Amino acid sequence: MKANGFIKHAPVVATLLLTGAVFAGSPTKLNIGEYLDKADDGKIYPSAAQIEMLRPFMPEKAYRPAPPISNRAFWKRIAGKESAQKIFEEAVAGLDKKPEIPISDEIYRRANKEGNRGIYKPRYYRTMEVLEKAVIAECIENKGRFIPQIEEHINAIMAMKSWLHPNHDPGNAVLEGKRVAIDLGARKFGSVIMLSDVLLEDKLPAELRKAMRDQIQWRMIDSYLKSCRGEDKKGNSWIWGTSNWNAVCTGGTLFSALSASDDPEERLAVLGSAINAMKNYLTGFGADGYCSEGIGYWNYGFGNYLYLAQTVYDYTDGKIDLFTFTDPEKMKRVGNFPANFQIQNDVYPCFADGGARIKEGSDNYAYILSAKNYGARKPSFSRPADITMQLQEWADPVSYVDPAAVPVELPAHTYFDDFGIVISRGGQKVPFSIAIKAGHNNENHNHMDVGSYVMVLEDDHIMCGDIGAPPYKAGAFSPKHPARSSWGHPVPRIDGKLQSEGKQFKGEILEAEFSEIRDRVVVDIQGGYKVPTLGKLIRSMENDKSGKGTITIVDEFAATRSIDFGTAVMTHGDYKVVDGNTILLMRDGRKIKVKISADGGSFRIKDEKVPVKDIRYADEAFRIGIDFTKKLTAGSITMVFTPEG
Repeated sequence: MKANGFIKHAPVVATLLLTGAVFAGSPTKLNIGEYLDKADDGKIYPSAAQIEMLRPFMPEKAYRPAPPISNRAFWKRIAGKESAQKIFEEAVAGLDKKPEIPISDEIYRRANKEGNRGIYKPRYYRTMEVLEKAVIAECIENKGRFIPQIEEHINAIMAMKSWLHPNHDPGNAVLEGKRVAIDLGARKFGSVIMLSDVLLEDKLPAELRKAMRDQIQWRMIDSYLKSCRGEDKKGNSWIWGTSNWNAVCTGGTLFSALSASDDPEERLAVLGSAINAMKNYLTGFGADGYCSEGIGYWNYGFGNYLYLAQTVYDYTDGKIDLFTFTDPEKMKRVGNFPANFQIQNDVYPCFADGGARIKEGSDNYAYILSAKNYGARKPSFSRPADITMQLQEWADPVSYVDPAAVPVELPAHTYFDDFGIVISRGGQKVPFSIAIKAGHNNENHNHMDVGSYVMVLEDDHIMCGDIGAPPYKAGAFSPKHPARSSWGHPVPRIDGKLQSEGKQFKGEILEAEFSEIRDRVVVDIQGGYKVPTLGKLIRSMENDKSGKGTITIVDEFAATRSIDFGTAVMTHGDYKVVDGNTILLMRDGRKIKVKISADGGSFRIKDEKVPVKDIRYADEAFRIGIDFTKKLTAGSITMVFTPEG
């Protein structure tokens, strides 16, 4: 059923019967805007007024994601699902698997120092996946066959000194017992512990269940509420953030707390804090629905936000609706972000650390719930990221998957006017398209990339432009990192200076004109640089869609004194500097000729390899610099990109 243009949730009956919620005489629905207005300044923890607003909506009992193993009718029904059968088969195949944690202190410290995820992260997540699948398999089979493995894995998790990813533990403080904190890893460990407890109940020994809940209280609930009250300024600072961390960590913490805590007031405090924290998370999206973290982090972060929203909706019988939050139209735009962000054929701008492609068969819970709540395109398959998400999908009798889904016909252009992002799509037989950004230099997963672009030829050939994310190793998030600084982006270098970091260093789209055969965008990118002598820096882009297509980029500057000026073409593919004003870009049999000209002086072309190994989407990347040979007070460089062949 629809309300205000949105697909409204049907209550998850099995879950609600278990909550024991009684709402007689209570208000119909929480007014989230009014609730947020009653917050204490500078606090995530709910104010006294907020607590009183929430109280009528809080069930008396703790949350359950699904009926326990003793409800054989439910689990027999689930056993008939193809997705459940696959989990069962994988659990049977993995019955001999042992926990791969705890890791040694030596590996933890090394991973922290090097930023080396490979030596611990696979062990963490394989261990959790074995446990999750074994729990579901036991619920399906109910013969006790998986219990020894489940207990062994639970004990191994509880034996860990730290549930954090090592590189999220400054100074190894959590490892050394100096403090407790929650991160992307810890929230997942907490979730699998509580999933085991609430589904298996007395199939696990009473003393083990008590130890599990004690650990959740210590590592999750107490830590979270302490941070929300402002008593721990260093721990869990993500509660103030606008990145995926806030949604992911809050969602996992909320599930653990609502499931583990026997104290209704404590559950109320956690839920109230979560709503306040989600105000921060959602401000990270533009009013136009733009996600500066890119398509991969939209799927991860917003997927976990929707999981949190579904959990709260189910727990309160729909009376707290975070799907609409305070701005239903903005939420709808966020939910439809992927459809609008494509350049062409499921290729996306790899701005900052955003992915250029979605891996085939990857987790897609954000797509499922966006189809359900915001009328977004249904995905062609279902693969929730976590078992707790899978339980939510099993509880919903309506399918939001369309195996016969066909590609959406994209519009000729998309303009995210809040963040200043334009996608100009070619309509040729072999389409030639570009995405270009203004933005600012304090976006989530920020790169110094005001004015950056991504150019795509044919279906999915990224020919040049932004090279995307470096590997997440020590130093990867430094603004001086070669692939993160503006040196590693297709933007100018001014008098030897690169772009500066901070929200105040930003671009502005001055003009945006769109027609059937030509799109033109003019971006003021001067604001990205801290160069006092720079009086003007304009980047213009024109996409002429006639014939095979031609994309022209012009960088024009003026200064109060003579300065050095240069720009660059960036590429992952093969290339050839043909002569003093021509570059040939080549990738997978496709070619683009780049013709370069300049006003104000002569220029030279200098190509060099980006000194970064294992850039996320290619083995290597190259910077083809185009620099004036002498200092100038004004000038421009024009680059004309034309497909060949």
